[in-house]
Amino acid sequence: MSDDLTVNPTSDAVHRAVQRYAELHPEIRQVADQFVAMVTGMLDDAGINYVSVTGRAKSVASFAGKAARAVDGVPIYTDPLDEITDQIGVRVVTYLQGDVAAVAELLAGELSVLDDRDLGQETALEGRFGYASRHLLVTLADEDVDAAYAHLRGRSASVQVRTILQHAWAEFEHDVRYKGSVPAADVSDLDRRFTLAAGLLELADREFTAIRDRLQAGVSEQDLETVDDDPRISGPDLAAFLSAHFQDAGWSRTDHYSWISGLLLELGITSLDELAGLLGSIDVEGIDERMGYRYPAGAVRRLDDVLLAVFGPRYIGLHSNSHRVESLTARLEKVRPSQG
Repeated sequence: MSDDLTVNPTSDAVHRAVQRYAELHPEIRQVADQFVAMVTGMLDDAGINYVSVTGRAKSVASFAGKAARAVDGVPIYTDPLDEITDQIGVRVVTYLQGDVAAVAELLAGELSVLDDRDLGQETALEGRFGYASRHLLVTLADEDVDAAYAHLRGRSASVQVRTILQHAWAEFEHDVRYKGSVPAADVSDLDRRFTLAAGLLELADREFTAIRDRLQAGVSEQDLETVDDDPRISGPDLAAFLSAHFQDAGWSRTDHYSWISGLLLELGITSLDELAGLLGSIDVEGIDERMGYRYPAGAVRRLDDVLLAVFGPRYIGLHSNSHRVESLTARLEKVRPSQG
């Protein structure tokens, strides 16, 4: 008996589900935008490096096609509105494979994960090269996230996390294969070429990771002693400095170094020597222990917590922190040692 997928276009249940999905689609699009905002905020707060966060609501046509799928004449979905779980999709593109793992750990720590598949690992276990992406199905339980996203509780989203090289391969492969422009005689050769490209990109991902690790390990205090006369510590200098002080932390987004440099300026810290003196005078390990990070916190997040622990309400009241007073206030109770 054939296992080929066929379409059952006459199902009344499918028709009703598609009609209802079409009615809900404007709301689903808004929810997708809110999931993107929430995930972006989580990544920024954690200081995890990423290239982009995008999202979409599944189109009505795509939902209809999926809802109508059948195997040997038997519909795959008996309740498409409930069983099709990728109605809301979020995609996180990172630079390196280690950042993919960091994003997945963050989501697992902040949200409820209903499913988690590492498709790259599955492909590797089969001894092949090909599509590589981490797919998580997440939802918000009652205890998850802050009150700003309480209205998303009970909703779920499919989150794809992959490196920029994996993303490039997947997008090009999808574009070629789904335009139906590949002659049958060329299919096997193109399969081989796509496999070769996937292997090369996996190697490139590993080499980029090795470069990052080498740079982080090679930074020393002596490399960081030059101080610019500019009152704001430059982003590149601060990035190198934090790599030396938080060697187990991943890189943060480029613009985040400039952002926290502005906070340092508001605190009157205008040189790396001053910052080194501050970090040398406090128990950074104690702060890390009290925070109990459930994900690999980036270098900027680690410094952010240190500044919060040292300066407390003064830090919260800085102009550049006006958009996150509530979250910093809640974090302050955790970052400082208990008085008991």
